[in-house]
Parts: sequence; structure tokens; C-alpha cells
Amino acid sequence: MNDRHGDVTVTIDEDRIATVEIHRPPDNFFDIDLIQSLADVYEELDSQDDCRAVVLCSEGKHFCAGADFTGRSRAVAVSSGREGAGRLYQEAARLFEAKTPVVAAVQGAAVGGGLGLACSADFRVTCPTARFSANFARLGFHHGFGLTVTLPAIVGGQHALDLLLTGRRISGEDAQRIGLCDRMVDAAGLRAAAHELAAEIGQSAPLAVRSIRETMRAGLADKVRAATDRELEEQDRLRTTSDWSEGVQAAAERRPPRFEGR
Repeated sequence: MNDRHGDVTVTIDEDRIATVEIHRPPDNFFDIDLIQSLADVYEELDSQDDCRAVVLCSEGKHFCAGADFTGRSRAVAVSSGREGAGRLYQEAARLFEAKTPVVAAVQGAAVGGGLGLACSADFRVTCPTARFSANFARLGFHHGFGLTVTLPAIVGGQHALDLLLTGRRISGEDAQRIGLCDRMVDAAGLRAAAHELAAEIGQSAPLAVRSIRETMRAGLADKVRAATDRELEEQDRLRTTSDWSEGVQAAAERRPPRFEGR
């Protein structure tokens, strides 16, 4: 299989590992179309007998810098209404329904919703120069993409709360230290290491792998849907605040925000 779905390409090699690559360099901002393309690809790969695991990766400097709130990229800017964001989260929840294990190769930034995308994978392989941030509060915003569910499950409640309330940016080394990432290698070997882990999974009995994964992730998609309902409500509310406008403006101007709590 060698195919393209919008800005997503798919190849399956002789090890029966699918490489799913996002092509929106350098930042790889996501929008509804991109997340829908990923969900469609995952669904298609689930039906492929020649696919045992997936490596999720991105072309360019960053894994995914989240949503483009400024509208300056070729990604569709995040809608200010419930309908657009609701559709985005409907597609995002489909990622968690996939039956094939996913290893994310994370270079550069995995920020905001990009962190959410990384956390949708089963494993994350990274490098020291990568950086991770749940930067929502620094924008005057509420987190999304189901991070309410996924982040505490991966790093524990206290680390999750720390990352969410501070919006702190952490390195690949710190991400590995708190359990956010599973393996760390030099940037040059990132994809090879992700492929190695995926291939190791692929050497196990595929029916057993699928069965075990379904047990371990039971109800996850439903939990994400419930979480994104709450996340979306709070995002709608906070979008009307002055702090949100200030946060976005400050980010665009690359300066510290001046929040006033209104």
C-alpha cells in the first residue's frame, strides 16, 4: 500500500509496518481535514492484513504545533463556534477507536493539540531537542483533544496538572523522565527507533496484540468523547474572555501575556 489522503501519506513496508506521515511543514498545524484524514487512514489500516503496527510521523521541523489560531498557515484556522470545534473532536475521537498499535515519532514541537495528537498514540519516541507543552492556560484557554483523559493516564495526575496549569514547555529528556515518552534517541535516529519499536510489536501474534490492546484501551474512545464535551464547553466560554484575546495576541507577538482575569 502506498497512498495519499489529503496531507497524509501512507506506506507499508516489508516488515508490515505502516508509516503514516503528515505533510504540512514546518509546523504541521492540524485542522478538521487533517484529523479526519488520519482517522480515515487508521480505519483503512485496521482492515489491512499486511499491517501490524503504525509509525505516526511528520515532515519538517515539528511533529505538530497544534491548531493555528492565527490563520497564517494553510491549515484552516480554528473555528470560533461550537460546530467547528465539535466536528474536530468527533474526528479526534475516531483516532482512539483504531485497532492497530501506533508509535509516534516526535521531533520538534508537540504543543497544545499537537500534544493531544501525540498522546493518542500507544507509544512516543522522541529526541533531546523535542519540546512538549500543554500551553492552553498560557493562551487563556482550556485544554482539548481529550487530554483530560490521556495525559493523566500517561504521566499521572500530578504531572498532568503541573503541565496543564503552568503551560510549561519541557524537553524530550524531561518528557522521558515523567513517562510522557517511552524512548529517546538522537534526532537522526528518531524514525528508525520508532520503526524498531513498531516492528517489535509486529513480531508478536497479531490476534493477541489486537486482543490485548482492546482490553487495555477498553472504553477509551467513549471517555475521550465525554471529556471533549466538557473541554468544548469550557473552550466556548473562555473564547469570549479578554484573557483569551490577550493570550493569542501575545503568542503571535512572541511576548509574555498580560492576563487580567476577565
